[in-house]
Parts: sequence; structure tokens; C-alpha cells
Amino acid sequence: MENVTGTSPSGAQWTIAADGHEAVVVEVGGGLRTYRRDGVDYLDGYAADELCPGSAGQVLAPWPNRIRDGVYTFGDRKLQLDLSEPARHNAIHGLVNWSAWQLVEQSPESVTVGYDLPARPGYPWALRLRTRWSVGADGLRAEHEVTNLAGEEAPFGFSVHPYLRLPDAAVDELSLRVPGRNRVLLDSRLLPVAATEVAGTEYDFTEPRKIGDAVLDLAFGDVVRDTDGGSSVTLAAPGGAEVHIWADREFGWWQVFTGDTLTGERHRRSVAVEPMTCPADAFRSGRDVIALAPGQTWRGAWGIRPGA
Repeated sequence: MENVTGTSPSGAQWTIAADGHEAVVVEVGGGLRTYRRDGVDYLDGYAADELCPGSAGQVLAPWPNRIRDGVYTFGDRKLQLDLSEPARHNAIHGLVNWSAWQLVEQSPESVTVGYDLPARPGYPWALRLRTRWSVGADGLRAEHEVTNLAGEEAPFGFSVHPYLRLPDAAVDELSLRVPGRNRVLLDSRLLPVAATEVAGTEYDFTEPRKIGDAVLDLAFGDVVRDTDGGSSVTLAAPGGAEVHIWADREFGWWQVFTGDTLTGERHRRSVAVEPMTCPADAFRSGRDVIALAPGQTWRGAWGIRPGA
């Protein structure tokens, strides 16, 4: 059912439900506003009358995270993006998270939304984005497609930005498992300067470990893959409740953010766990940037699965 609310900052609201699972997808950014199972919230979302805070549930494309000074080179061109994070002089989180996405297809348990990104100064390639959100007995699933509509190769990266929570459990109490064997080291502008192995350090979450007072806003790479080529992150509460976020083989990085720079009630209330195809500043470093050929379609999937 589509509920168009002219006063909602996130635009139209599309609710999907099946097998006790329910989610709300929004027009602005085509992202995820809420997700719950049997009435229990596993996503730290936001209200219909609230402006999306902290990029909660947003789709981040054609790049995730930050680009230093918004400047990069692709082929023989030097390009300048708008500085969407002016305080740190960075371009952040891509170009589609505040755009109006369109309803493509809908059923009681799924909704497909799309947005055609026009070419522009700074990113002169047109892309067609489609996301199918669905819920069922296995939880929430997102299937993304991005097609290069331009007549030449386009640089591309992708991520999503859900904040996960468990009922009646503070961030400090949660146990975290991240299958990343290294982490990216950052400068004062939260831009990468190097990478280092996590083994034997306080940032080794390859086995479940309590977050405690750790302040995390880190990208983990060199992930331990599952047999299907994908990987997953787990949060667990002391009482035994768990939530898993999984991603397929297209995503080789996990960003984990404990919300320490958020203000008010959202400060350190939940953990953003973001599957990423590439790390921050990838358009400059070239690390895991996808070069989409003309007419080529990239596909990737991820999802959230509540545990006990």
C-alpha cells in the first residue's frame, strides 16, 4: 500500500510485510526508514515526520563515504564534485540519497523503486538505479541494480547505511563480530591514510567481542568470505538476542560506526553497519572502484536477519 504524505520530509511511504516482518521504504533516497519483526525494531530508523538523520537507511551511490576535496581523476579527466561535507572539505555519500525515487513495482511483501541519475559536472555519467526491497521468513532483503546509461566507462561504488539495534541493549553491552582482517587508518578528516591488520589489536572483531567503550567509525577490509563468497556481521545482546547483516560477494568492505558524533537521543544508541563495495576515497585511490562499461549493469544484494 502506498501512503503519500505531502508533509513528510521523506516523501511517499511504502510499507511491505510478510511472516511477521515489516519494513517502510521511502521516496526520498529510495532508502529504508523502518524494519521490525513481530513488532520489535531491529533498525534504528526515524519517524515519518522527521528528516532522515545521520544517513539512516540511505542508499549511497555512485560512491560511499568520502572523497578528499571532492577531486578525483578518471581516464584523462580531472573532476570536481560539490563539497557536501563542507566542514571537512569532502564530498560524501554519493548523489542519490536526497533524490526523489519512483515506484516501479509493488506487492504486499516487496517494493521496487528506481531513480535515473543524470550526468552532471563532477560526475558526467548517467546511471539507472533500481532497488527491490522485500521481507519474508528469512528477514529483510535488498537487491540493487545499477546500469551505466552513458556511452563510456563510469567509475562506480555502492553502499547502504542502516543503523542496527537490539531491544533493551545499549551499544556498550553489545557483542560485535566483523569478518575483516584489516582496518583503514584515518586522518582528522576521516579520510584513509593507510591500512593495518587487526590481529592482536583492540580492533580485532573477527571473533565476537564486546564493544564496551570502543569508538568505532572504521572500514574493515580483507574480509573472511563465507562459502558462497559473501560475508556477514553479527551484533548480539547479553540476553541472547542477535541480529545479522549479510552481503553477497560484491561487497568486500564493512563500515562500522557506533554513532559517537551523532547528537541528542541518537548519540551512541545504535550501530551503523554498512556493506561497501569500496572504501572511502576510492575514486582517488582506485581501490576496488568498479569501472562500469557502457550499458553494463552491476548487481548486488544484502539483508538483515534477526536471530534469537
